[in-house]
Amino acid sequence: MNLGVTIPLLIFLGALFLFGFYATKFLKQGPNFLQEYFLGGRNLGGLVLAMTMVATYGSASSFIGGPGIAYNMGLGWVLLSMAQVVTGYFTLSVLGKKFAITARKINAVTLNDFLRERYKSKWVVILSSLCIVIFLFASMTAQWIGGGRLLESFMGVSYQTALFIFTISVLAFVVMGGFRAVAITDTILGFIMLMGTIIILVGTIIAGGGVTNIVNDLAAENPNLITPFGADGSLTALYVSSFWIIVGVGVVGLPQIAVRAMSYKNSKAMHTAMIIGTFVTGAIMLGMHLTGVFARAVLPGIEVGDTVMPQLTLTILPSWLAGIVLAAPIAAVISTVNSLLLLISSSLVKDIYINYINNEASERFVKNISLSVTALIGILVYLASIHPPDLLIWLNLFAFGGLEAAFIWPIVLGLYWRRGNAYGALGSMIVGVGSYILLDRFHPDLWGMHTVVVPVFLSLIVYVAVSLLTSKKNIIQQEQIIKKFWYV
Repeated sequence: MNLGVTIPLLIFLGALFLFGFYATKFLKQGPNFLQEYFLGGRNLGGLVLAMTMVATYGSASSFIGGPGIAYNMGLGWVLLSMAQVVTGYFTLSVLGKKFAITARKINAVTLNDFLRERYKSKWVVILSSLCIVIFLFASMTAQWIGGGRLLESFMGVSYQTALFIFTISVLAFVVMGGFRAVAITDTILGFIMLMGTIIILVGTIIAGGGVTNIVNDLAAENPNLITPFGADGSLTALYVSSFWIIVGVGVVGLPQIAVRAMSYKNSKAMHTAMIIGTFVTGAIMLGMHLTGVFARAVLPGIEVGDTVMPQLTLTILPSWLAGIVLAAPIAAVISTVNSLLLLISSSLVKDIYINYINNEASERFVKNISLSVTALIGILVYLASIHPPDLLIWLNLFAFGGLEAAFIWPIVLGLYWRRGNAYGALGSMIVGVGSYILLDRFHPDLWGMHTVVVPVFLSLIVYVAVSLLTSKKNIIQQEQIIKKFWYV
């Protein structure tokens, strides 16, 4: 075990425990456990909102999987990854004030609270919860694997041991403090991610003898590495453009991102978050993926893409600095896992159990079951992560696509189109998720595009068509919904 690397990590994890313990005072003092535990009391400022969105979105894929793919594909993957720059800005622009105001008006704590009040259908809520549990479980598994691989790389222990340490650390933190603990630490984690990105990029450029020398080495190995089309020519213009759906504009349909648009305290905070978040996201995505490409000139011949960043960091940096830099991907993984854990837990406890099984549960019982469910989910993800795939980015992108196909139109059109109804939302979710799974299984990259594109457009057509065809059903209920959502 390399103590020079391990000690900074242990200090980092210890700090997380302290922040989690600090956040517990809000759970004890707050009058509403659900709103505090799952939404942080709707009181996030601009900096905290920006950083919690950046840290939640900047996951193991951004710091491990993405650079690993860039290592294999070249500069074309850097271009593709930059579609992610607009995620926070676009999400807050589309949802922004309207989503936050509406959430406060209907006292929504979760995304499903919004869907339940907007569509007045338990089947929409149940299907939504199932989608959240299934796809976010896949996404969390990717993060868990990333955390385990990182600890394995620089602690010198087996993957199973590293995975166990990661699991205990995350569960102790998130179960203890809830959403506010996540939001508070995300601010610090965001800065760690940004600083780590800058350090590793600069270190890689120095180790490679400068940008010009690195680019020349890449061109000598394979000229396609420095073109927009990838090492194997697979990054066509249509394929790269389609990624603007899954990692760009489609992110508005991700529950873990959308719920952040409920949690800020005022318009000033939202506008500040849009500016800060865009710059920080751009710097991290460009820096990490560019580092992945440049690493090919510094450390050629790495076979498992997910090990590129840990190996690079341990090779080119002093051990003490490597420990600090490797805290950046650990920060990204932990912050994302925390958010996903809370989202799945809230879907099961708040949206299913309280709404449809026992709506008279006491505050103390709700608190106990929320903590228990969160811990149980973490244990299940740990068990699912014991035998990992080689490149976790594909597992994460699969989860992204499924969530976007399910939620983007019920959320966006539910906010802005009065004629949308439960039948349209239900049909949209079924067709979107069903077509996504079928295409992913039998015909991925249809017409040279990412799998998510066709399901997203199919779900839009179904939402609009079914809503119009069923517009005369439950007219009184629909009028009540319109009055509640569009009038004071």
